[in-house]
Amino acid sequence: MTLDDLVEVLLNKGAVLHLDLIVAVADIPLIGVSLRAAIAGMETMLEYGMLRQWDADTRAWAERSAARRELELRAGEESVARMYGGHLSEDGFHTTWRPGTVHLTDQRLVVLRREPREVLWEAELAAVRAVRLESERTVGGETRTRLRVELADGVGALLSAADPERLRDLLARTCPGPLASDGPPPGVPGPGDRALVEGHLWYREPRRDGPLWRGGNGRLTPNGLVWKSPLDARPALVLPAADVTAVRPGTERGPGGEGTVFTVETGSRGTVTLAADEPRRWTEAWESLRGTARSSAARLPTA
Repeated sequence: MTLDDLVEVLLNKGAVLHLDLIVAVADIPLIGVSLRAAIAGMETMLEYGMLRQWDADTRAWAERSAARRELELRAGEESVARMYGGHLSEDGFHTTWRPGTVHLTDQRLVVLRREPREVLWEAELAAVRAVRLESERTVGGETRTRLRVELADGVGALLSAADPERLRDLLARTCPGPLASDGPPPGVPGPGDRALVEGHLWYREPRRDGPLWRGGNGRLTPNGLVWKSPLDARPALVLPAADVTAVRPGTERGPGGEGTVFTVETGSRGTVTLAADEPRRWTEAWESLRGTARSSAARLPTA
């Protein structure tokens, strides 16, 4: 095995070391060493539930430090969150998304561009009256979730964010007054939905150089499926229940071995391939969900 092969195995799969060593002098044992160690890339560690708290603490510290360097804070002002995003600029003639960084403090919500430095949009939290998630279809046909912020003077803004659901929840907790808020856009699963099945799930993510199995957490609710890797800022896969047409057992071998793969047929994304340690739990929940939807449709009055 070459060095490149060793590095690839450590990053993608990892290795577990077990070492028991006894140091003896004249056949008399003096020192005992028992070593247990796991070596892997951070993505692999997080997918298997290791170092998650350390990773979360480190990311939070880095986020706060970066926010202080970018945004000039007022006296006594504390940074709450920072994430990539943007602001929809509308001047009556042109509508343009202006990318930047969204900063949430305990006093303000700011969209800032670093180079050249410019405040694209800013509002005091005391003036925020509502935050709502909205769906928008991009030029490429992809559906994105945006955040609508409404102010006391009736003027608001449409923002993009790396994790719009998290930003909405943070605003709801940070703003001094009560906010009018809604759930996810219609038909899109949200964090407050009742989970039918939840747990570790593999997703075969399409990529330019070929599909790649990625481990993460899946959550199936009556509104659909959300899948997110520990390293993703936002869910990489969102399947509304209304978009699913069939769920079938897969024929290929998955990361968990034979019989762990199943496929989900959708109207907008085609075939989505997933794998689970207990795929039957997921497929039965899907079938139950689709059966409920068919029963509800059958009960609708006809003209």
